[in-house]
Amino acid sequence: VQLQASGGGLVQPGGSLRLSCAATGRTDSSYALGWFRQAPGKAREFIARIRWRDGSTDYADSVKGRFTISRGNARNTVYLQMNGLKPEDTAVYYCASQPGRLMSYDYWGQGTQVTVSS
Repeated sequence: VQLQASGGGLVQPGGSLRLSCAATGRTDSSYALGWFRQAPGKAREFIARIRWRDGSTDYADSVKGRFTISRGNARNTVYLQMNGLKPEDTAVYYCASQPGRLMSYDYWGQGTQVTVSS
């Protein structure tokens, strides 16, 4: 599975961005696609996950109610709609593929920078 993340940029506090993750290759071997982020000097943080089969989702408490993960009609694109952005949301955002329910994420996209600043 190859993943390409895009959509990052500079936005003012309170603004919105939509990230996209395009998946190619053996996407039928993927159980779910997740979004993570990593800020400078901090550990990588789980943000959200969507399961390909039924579209069910999970969110980190830090983004619940502000971010929405969704999938395209084909099994190859996942979106992360980010509303109410805060300076602490500034990070590099990565998408990753999870091969099974309790398995580690095995394929990662290259990351896209999100900067929230006035």
